[in-house]
Amino acid sequence: MADKPLLHLVFGGEVADPTGTDFVDTENLDIVGIFPDYKTAMVAWRGASQKAVDHAHTKYVIVHMHRLLEPNADGDHEH
Repeated sequence: MADKPLLHLVFGGEVADPTGTDFVDTENLDIVGIFPDYKTAMVAWRGASQKAVDHAHTKYVIVHMHRLLEPNADGDHEH
């Protein structure tokens, strides 16, 4: 039996401060996608981040959805 996917969400948008994650316009976030593992999510995050490199107040993040779905499960063994 294969390991179940550890879902990761990649999204971004304008932030008030580039060092934080206080998104300014949550109704217009750029949802890049949901990915089955951290490695794939990182590739998507890197691509989206590089496209926005000229916009200092645009930030992309990776959310570990599997941790939200199963908060009492063991840690992420991918990284």
